[in-house]
Amino acid sequence: METSPPVRGYTATKEQLQARLRRIEGQVRGVQTMVDDDRYCIDVLTQISAIQAALDKVALGLLDGHARHCMHAGAADGHADEMATEMMAAVGRLMKRG
Repeated sequence: METSPPVRGYTATKEQLQARLRRIEGQVRGVQTMVDDDRYCIDVLTQISAIQAALDKVALGLLDGHARHCMHAGAADGHADEMATEMMAAVGRLMKRG
């Protein structure tokens, strides 16, 4: 008996999400190359900043999907407060940097 994977908030845009993550992966490899090539520090930092911004965009998209799909389903099952607490903890982790 096969069970299908659960539907997540990002399931509908999974291909776009994976493409974006592959681009970010390429950017990270590019930074590795920059370091290998002894590129100027500020240039490397600029690329790291671009990677962080790209990851933030992915995270915001995932949060949006979670709020619109997962939390909606959780609220329908009577778990609204628990789901909100879980999401706010995730937002808090995302905001803690450096």
